Amino acid sequence: MSSFRFDLILILIFTIHFAPALSDLVISKLDRRIDLSSQIVRMTLTLKVENTGTDPVSEVSLAFPEHQANNLALLVAVSTKGKGKSRGSATNLPIKIKQPNDSPPSLIWYAASLPKELGKGESLNMDVLAVFTHMLRPFPEKITQAESQLFLFQESAHFTSPYNVKVQSLTVKLPSENVESYTKLENTKFSGSEVKYGPYENLPALSYTPVIIHFPSNTPFAVAKELVREIEISHWGNVQVTEHYNLIHGGAQSTGEFSRLDFQARPHLRGASAFRNLIAMLPPRAHSIYYRDAIGNISTSNIYGDSSKTLLEIEPRYPMFGGWKTSFTIGYGLPLQDYLFQLGGARFLNITFGSPMNDVLVENLTLKVVLPEGSRDISVSVPFPVKQSQETKISHLDIAGRPTIVVEKVNVVPEHNQYFQVHYKFSNLSLLTEPLMLICGFFSLFVACIIYMHADFTISKSSSSYLAKLQWDEVQGTIQQFQDIINRCLLIHDKLEVSLRELSRNGDVQACKAVRKSADSLLKDYSKESKPLLAILQSSPQAAHILPKVEELIVKEKDLQEKIMLKHTMVVDSYEKKSTGRDFENRVASIQQKISALRQEVDDLLEFIEDV
Repeated sequence: MSSFRFDLILILIFTIHFAPALSDLVISKLDRRIDLSSQIVRMTLTLKVENTGTDPVSEVSLAFPEHQANNLALLVAVSTKGKGKSRGSATNLPIKIKQPNDSPPSLIWYAASLPKELGKGESLNMDVLAVFTHMLRPFPEKITQAESQLFLFQESAHFTSPYNVKVQSLTVKLPSENVESYTKLENTKFSGSEVKYGPYENLPALSYTPVIIHFPSNTPFAVAKELVREIEISHWGNVQVTEHYNLIHGGAQSTGEFSRLDFQARPHLRGASAFRNLIAMLPPRAHSIYYRDAIGNISTSNIYGDSSKTLLEIEPRYPMFGGWKTSFTIGYGLPLQDYLFQLGGARFLNITFGSPMNDVLVENLTLKVVLPEGSRDISVSVPFPVKQSQETKISHLDIAGRPTIVVEKVNVVPEHNQYFQVHYKFSNLSLLTEPLMLICGFFSLFVACIIYMHADFTISKSSSSYLAKLQWDEVQGTIQQFQDIINRCLLIHDKLEVSLRELSRNGDVQACKAVRKSADSLLKDYSKESKPLLAILQSSPQAAHILPKVEELIVKEKDLQEKIMLKHTMVVDSYEKKSTGRDFENRVASIQQKISALRQEVDDLLEFIEDV
């Protein structure tokens, strides 16, 4: 146990015992449960918070020792009403890091924002889930093929709460009923596969009593040092998913010689710490499934499926002992209609984020979503913080390349395998690009020969064709500038709508008025910029076929602008005067219908002009 830094623990105990409570909040009851049945440590907190002070409280703080916070993969908090089975619906609480100035550096603080302020004498039930990685340390760090893995887990019998706690308890669930040793304190009990500490009463804020549990565990410690998931969308009916794994056994290091004979004869005794297979839970309608490693495809993979799921069982070429590594790739196709949806003029992909293998911890995940060529107005919505970027992938029959969204995240656990969305716009005419390219490729050679034999390619700068080309280039440049102005106007319209949503959330009328004033000024400037462009189109014979659509677009956008400003003014005035009613809601709904219809007409005109 000398590998544990007890000197750091003593420093932590010294600093936190002298830290004061943050507020008049008191935790009347705190039940903490820690699950050590896998390599991913899950801590569940159930607590009841009471406000014993006079001032209302808008957030509840949580504190974790630095060694835990550095390995924190996920932190989720919800508030509930009622008790036990009668609890009502849960409300997710936003969480952010909020480090007090006088806090010791050995503690990391998080603040959970409450849906409404907690007044004097009021109480609140909270459930908190904290998921940690790399919290179990193998001890001994090296073992032979015949030995089982033993792990050390360090924790505090008292949760480091920044508030005084009336009653609290801790339950630690182990993988089995076997345990080497555990710290014995007052009110300690070992029953079945659980070590229970407490209940402890009337504990001061930031109490810390270290406990260490030494236990055996031969569950798979599969760690993906790197996972690259590529999701490629084809509007011809398929979503192709390809996953590249660099995997390592993250448990105790295997030492000594490996005997295949002993392992095959007595795998449970001569290979208890190794794992031989992994299970990937794929979507129910997955098809064209394959698995291969660096050498190629192998036969030791099986597929089991029913109406709710498809299970892919893969087995590496050799059993995975501590410290051993392997690399492999799995791929499968999914029906497009199950994951791609259309909303208005946009499309969005709705698919899961993390690895389909629940036993695998992913240290570095790179997710790439390859969209069809021609996709535009791309945005990504992920339910937790990630790093985003964009690149271009060149594939067969591509001209400009396919836009690719790149999302990166570290310490990805099964709880991160949630649905995320990628929104984008795509013209159906672009679907004809590749078939037409194939047709034209076979036909162009013959056409080129005919043209070469019969046409005169001599170009004079004074010729009518050259002058017409110059005029058409000028028209195209003018239309491009005009489209850019209209798109900027539409962005301002969206900002006005966003300001109304912010107004309904925070009630800040002045901020909403400032947005409208700024938008009105910008829209006037854009209107001035468009007038000389319209004059150029009106004076050019080359623009005669597109000019009516441009003029119609100006009229529609102006009408849309007026309707949005009218709606914005009505809503802001109602907030100022605090006037609401069914008549007001009906008028706003009527204006919104006109806005939606006008916006669709403007989008259609923009798409028509763009395709000319």
